[in-house]
Amino acid sequence: MSDAPALHAAGFEALVRAHQSHVRRQLRRLTKGDDALADDLAQETFVLAWRHIGSFRGDARVATWLYRIAYNAFLAHRRSAHEHRHEPLDDEHATEIVADRSRQSAQRIDIERALSALPEAERMALIHCFGLDLSHAEAAEVLGWPLGTLKSHVARGKALFAQDLYGGADPSFQ
Repeated sequence: MSDAPALHAAGFEALVRAHQSHVRRQLRRLTKGDDALADDLAQETFVLAWRHIGSFRGDARVATWLYRIAYNAFLAHRRSAHEHRHEPLDDEHATEIVADRSRQSAQRIDIERALSALPEAERMALIHCFGLDLSHAEAAEVLGWPLGTLKSHVARGKALFAQDLYGGADPSFQ
């Protein structure tokens, strides 16, 4: 009997352990803090990665490949939930979430609020470039955008983010 399936499974388990926290962080930001949905989408991401591990070409980092799968899972969920669209968080519900996360600093909460207020394309660009520390080229690949488009969304996103967070451009952010 061959040990190949066990070795394959052990390797994939190591891949999940190495990348799951980053994928979950990406998805929490994409889902605007919905931890349960982010966890479901992260699980779906790794199931899809397991099924399609043979399609990984190796021309990008594994993390970039996983971020792309996660982003596609997020988009598919959003499309399927379109008829059952959730209402955005109201102030009362947002306040409850903030109270439940009292261990978070005020600055982190302000950053998340400012990110949530951005138009979607700018929010996606900033999450992938700054939140996940991807290069512009890697983020463009994950999002399926031309590099110039990504750079435009990053520039606009930074300006809007600084305006919301600081009331104007903050020199340390540029």
